[in-house]
Amino acid sequence: MNLPTATRSSLEGERFHVIVIGGGLNGAAVARASALAGKRTLLLEQNDFANGSTSHCLRLLHEGLEHVLRGNISLAREAARQQQKLLAEHAYLSHSKRLLVASNPSKQRPLKSRANLWLYKQIAGSRSSSARETEVKTLESALESSGHSPLFHFQEAQCEFPERLAVEWLLDAVGREAIVRNHSQVLAIDVRQNRARGVLVRDKLTGAETRVEAAWIVNASGAWSERLLQRSRIKLQRPFSKNIRRACIVLPMTAGLPDVALQFEDHNGGVLHMVPWHRQLLVAGPTRTDCNDTAKAEPSHEECEQILHALRILLPGLDITFENIRMAFNAVSAEPCEARHAGNYSVRRHEDDGAANLVSVIGGGPASAEDAARSFLSFLEKDEKPAHAAESTPANSLLDDWTVEIAEAARISHENANSIAEWHGPRSLPVAQLAKRDAKMRAPLCSHSEHIVAEAVDAFANEFALTLADVLLRRVPVALGPCWSAACSREAVARMRAVMGWTEQQGASELETLEMERTAYLPRLSPAAIGLPTAAD
Repeated sequence: MNLPTATRSSLEGERFHVIVIGGGLNGAAVARASALAGKRTLLLEQNDFANGSTSHCLRLLHEGLEHVLRGNISLAREAARQQQKLLAEHAYLSHSKRLLVASNPSKQRPLKSRANLWLYKQIAGSRSSSARETEVKTLESALESSGHSPLFHFQEAQCEFPERLAVEWLLDAVGREAIVRNHSQVLAIDVRQNRARGVLVRDKLTGAETRVEAAWIVNASGAWSERLLQRSRIKLQRPFSKNIRRACIVLPMTAGLPDVALQFEDHNGGVLHMVPWHRQLLVAGPTRTDCNDTAKAEPSHEECEQILHALRILLPGLDITFENIRMAFNAVSAEPCEARHAGNYSVRRHEDDGAANLVSVIGGGPASAEDAARSFLSFLEKDEKPAHAAESTPANSLLDDWTVEIAEAARISHENANSIAEWHGPRSLPVAQLAKRDAKMRAPLCSHSEHIVAEAVDAFANEFALTLADVLLRRVPVALGPCWSAACSREAVARMRAVMGWTEQQGASELETLEMERTAYLPRLSPAAIGLPTAAD
């Protein structure tokens, strides 16, 4: 089996048409679009793919509502279009989610805002979601009893695992002969004679540093974008992004709570979100502009307690304490200063900053990343219409077919097959072929998981995973689930050793790396506790 190793071919002397820096959603979408357009493409990511803003996010697509509250109805319409496209083409990764907006009784919303909310409800339409009307009414009653006023509910979209979407786009790019490298840090962009010429990259597996040349450089490194430009001595004539973070906590799903997302306000008017996710409850605090190192920041004990306090006021019946928090992390992102697009993204050229052929892609999310990629291609192909991928078949019509085919091919239960189909979509069948080979491949990753060893082996073989942490946190993210523990990690390592041929020492190393990264998500029990960085330069 062709599994990756620490030895990778050197990039020394290579020249590309496009080098993309950053392996999140924007970077993956740009690399895919560039490769589909026939451009020789290289994508470089300093950690693992989708390890930054893509995996530290709200997992709810609500840009349309944000535009409405800012009074921009035209951008709200465009956001709704982007959501519809994502739901049609990636139904196995995304689905409609009912979003209820509740107001703080001390903050009277102006009539114009209420009119805009009503208009957006017409724009959002009535897509089906898993929430029943009776459940919505139950939540509305609970809000009214606490003094909050439910205003409207909308049909938004949820992409529970954008990490999977990024990997699919990367696989499409590699299928068109792009080269993608994780654990490859760009130290600086090489700018000579006022033009970006290439990058200096360090392979973090070997320590080797290499200069690679390209005609175009795309900076899609998110919250680290401006820092990379500073390291490259590119002086911005005007700021183009600001770093935003939100403290997030994950709680067990409380009995009686419906499958409804909720946007509400705390006593200071800060906007919070409560989102059912992965059989748990994700609660995000208000956004904060962060001038510090967002890569290393994590929620403080005080921030977590503030979120819990707002929840207790909102739903007095919830019996929750700090000890109930399963995970705590910061949702980090770069927000463009001058976004003119529905997904709140910006594509900026840097000629005025003395770096022609350098483009930065900032902001956005799962629904807008492909639009951002097409905006870059418009710079690349001014006089030639870029090639596009063929129209996708609506995935929701295929999910049942995939489930049946996987169950039969791999000789596994319908429940296991459905779990694989929901996460892997059209790439489920290669997993089924692996599972067919050996009963060890069909074993669950841990005793209570529906996901199997073959999924992890496929991630190593075909999805650029280099560590078990890459697999279980970002490719087959069972380690973010409600039941995962250190015992589950040990069990998964033991089952992977049986098929991967790892020595006892290799297994111990994989377990240590997995637990170190997983621990970065766990809440700190003391305000003074210092956690591990989630990402770093």
